[in-house]
Amino acid sequence: MTCSLFFVSAKFQGPPPPSNTGPSYPPYSHQLQPAYPNTASTAPAAQLANQLNSMQINSYVSCSGPGTTPSPRMSSGHPASFQGPQSPPPTQQQMALPPGSQIPPPGNNINGPCAQPSLPPMARQDGTPGPVPPNPNLQQLSGQPPGPGYHPQQANYGPQMAGSQLSYPGAFPGGPAQLSGPQQKKLDPDSIPSPIQVIENDKASRGGQVYATNTRGQVPPLVTTDCVIQDQGHASPRYIRCTTYCFPSSSDMAKQARVPLAAVIQPFATVLPNETPLYVVNHGETGPIRCNRCKAYMCPFMQFIEGGRRYQCGFCSCINDVPPFFFQHLDHIGRRIDHYERPELSLGSYEYVATLDYCRNNKPPKPPAYIFMIDVSYRNINSGLVKLICDELKTLLDKLPREEQEEASAIRVGFVTYNKVLHFFNVKSSLAQPQMMVVSDVGEVFVPLLDGFLVNFQESRSIINNLLDQIPEMFAETNESETIFAPVIQAGMEALKAAECAGKLFIFHSSLPTAEAPGKLRNRDDKKLLNTDKEKTLFQPQVNFYEALARDCVANGCCVDLFLFPNQYVDVASMGLVTMYTGGTLYKYNNFQVDADSPQFLSDLRRDIEKKTGFDAIMRVRTSTGFRATDFFGAIYMNNTTDVEMAAIDCDKAVTVEFKHDDKLSEDNGALIQCAVLYTSISGQRRLRVHNIGLNCSSQLADIYKSCETDALINFFAKSAFKAILSQPLKVVREILVNQTAHMLACYRKNCASPSAVSQLILPDAMKVLPVYMNCLLKSCVLVGRPEIPTDERAFHRQLVTSMGVADTQVFFYPQLLPIHSLDLKNDAVPAAVRCSEERLSEGGAFLLANGLSLFLWLGVSTPPELIQGLFNVPSFAHISTEAMSLPDLDNPFAKKFKSILKHIQSQRPYTMKLMIVKQREQPEMLFRQFLVEDKSIYGGASYVDFLCCVHKEICQLLS
Repeated sequence: MTCSLFFVSAKFQGPPPPSNTGPSYPPYSHQLQPAYPNTASTAPAAQLANQLNSMQINSYVSCSGPGTTPSPRMSSGHPASFQGPQSPPPTQQQMALPPGSQIPPPGNNINGPCAQPSLPPMARQDGTPGPVPPNPNLQQLSGQPPGPGYHPQQANYGPQMAGSQLSYPGAFPGGPAQLSGPQQKKLDPDSIPSPIQVIENDKASRGGQVYATNTRGQVPPLVTTDCVIQDQGHASPRYIRCTTYCFPSSSDMAKQARVPLAAVIQPFATVLPNETPLYVVNHGETGPIRCNRCKAYMCPFMQFIEGGRRYQCGFCSCINDVPPFFFQHLDHIGRRIDHYERPELSLGSYEYVATLDYCRNNKPPKPPAYIFMIDVSYRNINSGLVKLICDELKTLLDKLPREEQEEASAIRVGFVTYNKVLHFFNVKSSLAQPQMMVVSDVGEVFVPLLDGFLVNFQESRSIINNLLDQIPEMFAETNESETIFAPVIQAGMEALKAAECAGKLFIFHSSLPTAEAPGKLRNRDDKKLLNTDKEKTLFQPQVNFYEALARDCVANGCCVDLFLFPNQYVDVASMGLVTMYTGGTLYKYNNFQVDADSPQFLSDLRRDIEKKTGFDAIMRVRTSTGFRATDFFGAIYMNNTTDVEMAAIDCDKAVTVEFKHDDKLSEDNGALIQCAVLYTSISGQRRLRVHNIGLNCSSQLADIYKSCETDALINFFAKSAFKAILSQPLKVVREILVNQTAHMLACYRKNCASPSAVSQLILPDAMKVLPVYMNCLLKSCVLVGRPEIPTDERAFHRQLVTSMGVADTQVFFYPQLLPIHSLDLKNDAVPAAVRCSEERLSEGGAFLLANGLSLFLWLGVSTPPELIQGLFNVPSFAHISTEAMSLPDLDNPFAKKFKSILKHIQSQRPYTMKLMIVKQREQPEMLFRQFLVEDKSIYGGASYVDFLCCVHKEICQLLS
């Protein structure tokens, strides 16, 4: 039985559809292609308002199922003809909105497929409408295929129109033109698909259960659902999530649906304590068993034949001999009798110990090293930052990561300070005092010492602690304010190269590097470039030196983690480039104050040093015949088209991989993917981590849509859009995103949905919140060029999202909003989230908002005094200080419960979020409102309702 939602609305007279003069839409491609926006209708707002006042608009819900009576109130017009056998269409959400082509634009915006519609707010009749007989056309049509294929090339586009306005809903100052006439009631937000409802439904049906990965192509629980994952032959969704778990069988079908075929791979993802860690397989000197032809590693997709003496590769079908040591007899169903004893035959994910053939220069690697590089210029000394870092390192170095069976960490450490010159320190355990060596020739950096620079912390503990005490005093009188930057990275890389080991640089830096040296930068932050074709240059490095430096770092296994403490523009796009290419992490603390911001910075530093990391890594993604990996997005470097190189990769980094057909796929064999990461462990062992997943294939479009995962789609769209802005104008990138959304939904509507009036917006069940998430992406600061948004902030967000996994992009684009006033103190449950809209806030409530980077506690003017007393230890709302950066440490049930929720939210995110207290109707509330993503943005982004209407309009034009 399908439950459908309609808004029956009157139709306005719109303009004729655009003539077929525009170029045809380019074929499906991994690079975002420019779209040609439609010419929008120009009916005056007043005329529209008059039409509106003379009609009534209803909204009601109807459930259709077998044996129901026809509805006289629904039209059944549909362009596709239905005939022949077909799988039943997936469940879908249906809404009738005014046909999109009849939504007029505001007077001051003349371009874009989603120019802000001055959409009359939909009115609801007062009183509840009576029961409505369901529409027979909404019943599942059995045994009938979709009509003729819908090809992107058939879409007609009007000519591109001039104009400098932003082109997605409301992306211009001033918003929509005001309608004259009596004010209309708004379309009820409760009746459009809710992300929270989708999340809660999935939690209710799949939360707290064991999810076994024993079936090819099964769609896993959402990233927001807590469950225990049991590997039974396919990789856990913690490691791999796909945009759809059923690939179209042909490239024509893929072009028709325009659903990106991609996998988001997080090879080192953290598994829960109650889930099995990866098994390590060791075949001794013979090393991993691989297919002779395609080099895929032994995995559950290999088929043993001839009594177990040979096996057929699941990826390329090559027949291989089984090495004698690996031979085993087969049982009555052709499975090896040791199947369940060997991880590589029964599990989706496992590790191999690699042989010398997999090592640099065929020599076993040394354990990695960590080099701490501290900017000791005037500002950092003066602010107390240098002392803070040195004090923290004394305790932190005891927590360097180690293998579980080892007593101490094998990682060696080194120390460098710098301003306009570099200072290296000899901390050899046999010395009485640390020794400093100065390198002043920063044009040709060299490492002045080998012995005594990289040391074991346990052996050199006293001399290192001595050094860390001395550094803040040594530079206490400095007045040097200029700094270098690129030579610092170069020096660290040369030190690792000389020591013949991989490793990581921890650089603590605060200003634009303006000193005379390679990689010197100038302030190029120019607001005049916003919304021009040159805006893309703001996201590109300003000098070529950093690209070459990044390449050298990757070649030498040198990863760069950068902690920035800017109080003005520092050119994140240039300075963060090496960090991005080497698989490092970028942290940024604006206007850092030691007393207010230390907890956030120190928490980030601790987690960064302790997290699970693989060094000097190279990743290869193999696929079965018929499709291949074509594009890669992440904190990675690529020297060729297949090898993904990473100086390091940690548990938070994900690589998003797009696939394309190069032949037909068979429904019987499915689509198989194997991701192998060769890396050096923290103890210096060379290993291979292998993840395998099998997807289904189908020649029915409905199967593709039914198996989609919206959270993975948004991860893919965000990363591909954030890559595209390096080469295309923002306006074009935004248009493509809107267009892509409309194309996917129009193809579903035409080929999979039951026939219904064109005025109905019909969304596939698995994609019903795609429009709201897509609108959140369009409103992200990276894609909105406004002078109020700092360029560095946009470059920072762009870099962060590029390496995020699905769980992190989900909450980043659609934040969690929790009603704290409804805490149940008796159990451990976190209160269910509410939708990110101002309508959900209440004067008598307190709400916690988190998006992985920002954390707000919003307090309504009538927040209950007992809640205020419990959290702040003050009597009333008026007494709360918004200056406070943390809550007082109170010993009452409410405070404890709130702290545990904060801790829980924080534990799931890679970055530490600093709590900001926001009081209703006070100035900081403006900042908080930017995160209420279903509402119209203060920077001009559309509300969810407006964007839905805009997408509907696009779909209607595509279908006509």
